[in-house]
Amino acid sequence: MGFDLDAAWRLHTQVAVRPEPFGALLYHFGTRRLSFLKDPLLTDAVRSLPDHATARAACVAVGVPDPVPADVAGALETLAQTGMIVRRDPS
Repeated sequence: MGFDLDAAWRLHTQVAVRPEPFGALLYHFGTRRLSFLKDPLLTDAVRSLPDHATARAACVAVGVPDPVPADVAGALETLAQTGMIVRRDPS
């Protein structure tokens, strides 16, 4: 199906982000799932999702090139599939 980079996204309300030298750890308190973000740029993009109208805009704002590389879009898709990030109403 693919990740919708042109939709608005945010972290799930039950997800905590712990910064790490390699990027970050995401922990979902509801599912007890742990995700590793092994790229600081991806970490910055995920953390900035609520500040931008789309996931693409969040990525570009932190320095990810547009078009967004497949590995970044794939990582975001995995985070969405596992409930770490969820769609939000555009603002």
